[in-house]
Amino acid sequence: MISQIAIDTLRKAEIGARGLFIDGAQSEAASGASLPVISPIDGRAFASIADGNEADIDRAVRSARKAFEKGSWSRAAPAFRKKVLTRLAELIEKHVDELAVLGVRDNGTEIGMAYKAEPLSAAGTIRYYAEAIDKIYGEIAPTAENVLGLIHNEPLGVVGVIVPWNFPLMIGAWKIAPALAAGNCVVVKPPEIASLTLLRLAELAAEAGLPAGVLNVVTGRGAVAGEALGLHMDVDAIAFTGSGPVGRRLLDYSARSNLKRVFLELGGKSPNIVFADAPDLKQAAVVSANGIFRNSGQVCVAGSRLLVQSSVYDRFMEELLSATARLKVGDPLDLASDVGAVSSAEQLGKNLGFVARAREEGARLVTGGERILTETGGSYMAPTIFENVTQDMQLAREEVFGPVLGVMRFETEEEAVRLANSTVYGLASAVWTSNLSTAHRMVRAINAGVVHVNTYGGADITVPLGGVKQSGFGRDKSLHALEKYLELKTAWIAL
Repeated sequence: MISQIAIDTLRKAEIGARGLFIDGAQSEAASGASLPVISPIDGRAFASIADGNEADIDRAVRSARKAFEKGSWSRAAPAFRKKVLTRLAELIEKHVDELAVLGVRDNGTEIGMAYKAEPLSAAGTIRYYAEAIDKIYGEIAPTAENVLGLIHNEPLGVVGVIVPWNFPLMIGAWKIAPALAAGNCVVVKPPEIASLTLLRLAELAAEAGLPAGVLNVVTGRGAVAGEALGLHMDVDAIAFTGSGPVGRRLLDYSARSNLKRVFLELGGKSPNIVFADAPDLKQAAVVSANGIFRNSGQVCVAGSRLLVQSSVYDRFMEELLSATARLKVGDPLDLASDVGAVSSAEQLGKNLGFVARAREEGARLVTGGERILTETGGSYMAPTIFENVTQDMQLAREEVFGPVLGVMRFETEEEAVRLANSTVYGLASAVWTSNLSTAHRMVRAINAGVVHVNTYGGADITVPLGGVKQSGFGRDKSLHALEKYLELKTAWIAL
């Protein structure tokens, strides 16, 4: 784990102006424009990024297509791609302290979480797909004896990757690593408020031996650079994690352009269900508090709807409030902080808007609900819990993406299922029970891509992550993610 001394040294590092990364090198935006990088830690600018536009996206896509057609990566032996990606994972681990602090300065995630969830997770993901790619086989079809049917796996071509600001390096790796391992070339559009670690990743990839043009990063505004990537006629697929409205626009861009494949992971309103026979109510309360308040609730799988069986409701709420009170909100580059900053002043304003609406609609504020640490100039919010939440309230229906928890009571298993599924989302969920039969019934009954049992979070790279309903239909992680970035080609051979 990183030391406080190392953190305090790295937080002073000069970053300066960062350009785009296209065709293996940094360059300015075509317009020469830039965007300030404002740290949510103190509200101050500490760097700038290039404000890329349509011309920059086009240049990056052309570079990626040229590299793909050249074949130095797309037609390279899987063992070669494995070697380069393994070297990239090693370089990330070598620069883990730098990457962790850089990311926290950018988006405010507490360093204890960021260190593991960002650079170390990204390195592990890249190594996983590097190791996997030379173990993916084609198929021989069961044909008549005078025919040979072969099924080949081939890379798609140019893949566009658009990621959110909460965990840009981790989520970026979930998409970039399998796409590269499969032989594709990639153009990444990072979030405008958290681009620095992905720019650094591209530099490390070049150092690892990735050919020029295989991985390109174009920073800029989503409404400009992101739209240009979605509409580009020479992009074969878009892999996206973010909001539902943007996901819908990407589907529209696909229809308006070349019918590129679009893989969407769109967040959720995940139910965390505590039955009276939960094995350890205190532990469930601690995990539940962390499941919504760590990273200031800016986690797509956050357990933002807490459903507690009435017979243990009061006891559980006492434990939950105790666990919440022990969480220290503060400077995310202080190892003593349990919760860091909200990513931006704009996001903080949205969070407080949800709080105001919940009060208007009759929910009871139990704790939090306000901006704190205003003297720092940063964006900090107290962990917030509402009781008496009903399913018709905005707080129960819409994703806050902040440290705001809505709590409901339930009496029976059937009622818990009804409440859990009464949302347009279906990303994650959790069930706390000592009854194995209850656990299995709930796993089947809950409409979600992930169902945790007696835990919340922590699923590693070996299992897929994705949702149902309006949480989208993309799947990151596991060997299944490779399927998105491979094209099936049939060879039908008369013997």
